[in-house]
Amino acid sequence: MADRTSRRIAGVDEAGRGPLAGPVVVAAVILDPARPIAGLDDSKRLSEKKRDALYPQVIAHALAHCVVVVEAEEIDRLNIFQATMAGMSRAVAGLSPRADEALVDGNKLPRDLPCPGRAIVGGDALEPAISAASILAKVTRDRLMVQLDAVHPGYGFAVHKGYPTPAHLDALQRLGPCAQHRRSFAPVGRALEQMALF
Repeated sequence: MADRTSRRIAGVDEAGRGPLAGPVVVAAVILDPARPIAGLDDSKRLSEKKRDALYPQVIAHALAHCVVVVEAEEIDRLNIFQATMAGMSRAVAGLSPRADEALVDGNKLPRDLPCPGRAIVGGDALEPAISAASILAKVTRDRLMVQLDAVHPGYGFAVHKGYPTPAHLDALQRLGPCAQHRRSFAPVGRALEQMALF
């Protein structure tokens, strides 16, 4: 059996489980031990400027990476947990070369991972490959939400990225949900019910 240094270890993380709108984005990354990347950390601990600087380094230096976007419609159909798990499996399956093992941030593993896996609580701050995945997922999702802000103006997606801020909740009440809102999330469901009353 190959030793750990020659085995391809994928880090897996997501961005966007908590927002009321937009996709959840999952990334899987296999880092190249010969091309280390300085400054990797949990994307939530990094400034936007630092994430944006690290993003192209991960793309350029990783042995493999795959980013999967799971849209709001699938989140509503499966629920956010199952949609995230499905995205993780797809991201690992999309890696080329394939991973020998997947390290997943959190306390749950997708049932249909295409390789052995381990769930690591707080892994995005502990495992560089998971940190790299968290950066790809976060930067990709933030950029998508800026694009969606232009398609669905008035909600402030470019600012709050779909999270339930007071400004977002106010816009939801005034404008009602748009196509990017997750109908299965309670504040969106309440807004739909209120619209049906009038």
